[in-house]
Amino acid sequence: MELTNQLTALLSFLILSLFATPSVCDDPNEGVLNAEIGRLNNQSLLWGPYRPNLYFGIRPRIPRSLATSLLWAKVDNYVQVQESFRYTCEQNEGMAGYGWDEYDTRKGGVQHIHDAGNMIDITTEFVKIPGGGHGGSWAARIKGEPRDDAPSDLKTTVVFFLASEALGEAVEVTQDGDETGFEGDVTFIGQSAALGDYKLVVTKGKGDHPNSDHPVSPQRDLEKTMVQSLTVPADQLWQAKQLLFQQLSAGVGEIIQEYGADNAPPPWQVYLLGNKPGVGNAHLVQKVFEGAFEFDILFSSGSAGKDTTSEDLTREIKTTTESFNDRFSDVFAPQAPFNADKYRKFGRSMLSNLAGGIGYFYGKHVVDRSYAPEYEEENEGFWEETAEARARKQEQLQGPYELFSSIPSRPFFPRGFLWDEGFHLLPIVDWDIDLTLEIVKSWYNLMDEDGWIAREQILGEEARSKVPTEFQVQYPHYANPPTLYLVLEEFTERLQKSNGSQHVGKEHLSEHPVLESAHVDNPSLGIEYLRSLYPLLRRQFLWFKKTQFGDIRSYDRDAYSTKEAYRWRGRSVQHILTSGLDDYPRPQPPHPGELHVDLMSWVGMMARSLAKIADLVGLPEDVQEYNKVTDGISHNLADLHWSESAGCFCDATIDDFEEHTLVCHKGYISLFPFLLRLLQPDDPKLGKLLDLLGDEDELFSPHGIRSLSQKSEFYGTDENYWRSPVWINMNYLAIVQLRNYVIQSGPYSHKAKDLYVKLRKNVVETVYQSWEETGFAWEQYNPETGKGQRTQHFTGWTSLVVKIMAMDDLSWWTGGHARDEL
Repeated sequence: MELTNQLTALLSFLILSLFATPSVCDDPNEGVLNAEIGRLNNQSLLWGPYRPNLYFGIRPRIPRSLATSLLWAKVDNYVQVQESFRYTCEQNEGMAGYGWDEYDTRKGGVQHIHDAGNMIDITTEFVKIPGGGHGGSWAARIKGEPRDDAPSDLKTTVVFFLASEALGEAVEVTQDGDETGFEGDVTFIGQSAALGDYKLVVTKGKGDHPNSDHPVSPQRDLEKTMVQSLTVPADQLWQAKQLLFQQLSAGVGEIIQEYGADNAPPPWQVYLLGNKPGVGNAHLVQKVFEGAFEFDILFSSGSAGKDTTSEDLTREIKTTTESFNDRFSDVFAPQAPFNADKYRKFGRSMLSNLAGGIGYFYGKHVVDRSYAPEYEEENEGFWEETAEARARKQEQLQGPYELFSSIPSRPFFPRGFLWDEGFHLLPIVDWDIDLTLEIVKSWYNLMDEDGWIAREQILGEEARSKVPTEFQVQYPHYANPPTLYLVLEEFTERLQKSNGSQHVGKEHLSEHPVLESAHVDNPSLGIEYLRSLYPLLRRQFLWFKKTQFGDIRSYDRDAYSTKEAYRWRGRSVQHILTSGLDDYPRPQPPHPGELHVDLMSWVGMMARSLAKIADLVGLPEDVQEYNKVTDGISHNLADLHWSESAGCFCDATIDDFEEHTLVCHKGYISLFPFLLRLLQPDDPKLGKLLDLLGDEDELFSPHGIRSLSQKSEFYGTDENYWRSPVWINMNYLAIVQLRNYVIQSGPYSHKAKDLYVKLRKNVVETVYQSWEETGFAWEQYNPETGKGQRTQHFTGWTSLVVKIMAMDDLSWWTGGHARDEL
């Protein structure tokens, strides 16, 4: 509320100034507004659960700052405690589901963790409390409730971990306890260059504690909170679980030495830290409960002027929940046939887990900048040459870099992926466009001087710990689908609509100022954002054309344009990982004369988006350049990639006679010009693609569009990653384009409408049913059974189902024009 009040006051002042001095340029006021909205954005987005690889980990988006986390375990026996501790999200850890049921990146939310293995359900409630000059304060409530199958006296230990990553910025425990522990709250105080003075309190909380009459009880009092303060190397601070185990192990050794293994205290006392509070850069705060429990973590910024209380937390949780539910109903209300409450609950969970997966990452990554000539991939057999070049291991650590980004999956892919991120941001852009722009800007800040952005951002030791060594190296000649342009194109189109009535936007902002949409409500801010980003976008576009070009002239290919053809670099016999479609069948054997229809389509989409942006920022010569590229690609898609006999688009290669030839593996690749809106509504090729898409013997299934045709010899073979499963990101693109072709006048509108209605229903029901049965969204779905498979808790692009449910129901449509809400 305080941020909104600040924005209201600022905008009211600026609007009065604008009307008071109409004869003078508005730029100074717009500059002030831009700076102030940037400051308020930074304030409201500073803190968050930005360690999404953990079940619960709060930190600011500041390098080398304060980082917190939560660990817990069932402690009813001596043997299984080590395996029972929860810390990092893991794929197979006995979870019956976990995630955010409601979450707003600027305010907070509620997460439920259904830990079947430990027989307890953990709830984490997190809220931000604005105030002061260092990003405000925050608070979290941790609750535990034994599951139905748990014993009434379930023993659970909970550990809160606090780390200060910056050199010389230690945190101190105020001495409110005694040598046997803390009966009441535990208070930490600290100071940092970025956060100023601060206080963090772990409250006593509520809940019963187990008993023990063992002689060690005076030193290990189960009624009290234990604190151990440590000083450890900064590069080990992310390993809270290992640090905890080291201290527990030392304590177990002391027990055995003094009492012997046969006279040890009960396990919930054996695995209790000794109380050793003090000054350090790492602090372990441990509590042991019997049955249900609850306690709070209260962070107070010194510049806020008042301490955060548990009453503040209770009030803000209620307010945050109410505002989230109201706003979800406004932005993403499911449309028929998904009107039931169960779909709204499902949608809230999917959106919340997408937003709750946003993280802040900082560190170095591994890059091979040897620019070995083999990486040009110009010779036949190039994949063997590139393998030899990689084997020379000329990679080095570079950085550090920082990234603010959402992620595909908390347990399996807890880091930034370039081609995933555009899809992730499509729902977020509807919810909070200014947050979206912050994330886009963070990605483009990673760009090198050539225009390259690494496709996978594995920043720092913590991130690398989840990635096999052979997949850590990034190569500056490897591209990735430029999906961020999908988001930028949507943003640009909104600006184009609002820019004609700019005063309306300013009046709206003055009456209902919201940070979430400031760059659209005030188009001058949005245009300035694009103007500052545009040089990076152009650099990336030219990098694509320079490094991913396809060879037309060497093989005398007959094409409208001699420039518009493209080939992914980074190819092996079985994979083109750089395409995002990994094992999807491609021409065999690989050849330097290959042309890839999906890549040409992506470049066409880039050029179309850039033309709109260049027009908006006033660069007419650039607009002409991009339009020329778009025109060349439009013709060359037909000249180089269309197969009339197959009725679809295909990759191309060079045959044994050095002739251009098409290799058609019907599936997602075949549909790309349709998926990226590169076909006109009256194009006969569109009709044939819709026939292919809707053919149940080929691509259409009861659960979505298959990645590869059932008739393909490669269907379901080998890794079967992109060789049959249903992927939600590609189905989303298809649903969007089907809807576009319904509302445009053309000969295929009715066919598109029938497919739209069926496909929308099939996809939503598939994802919903699997979520209901398993508690998870999944990476992909089985086209025969609809079951989720591969990576669980895949709340990245699978969350696009929220947008699909919010699209209008066109089952009633019989012709004419439908509402365009996209």
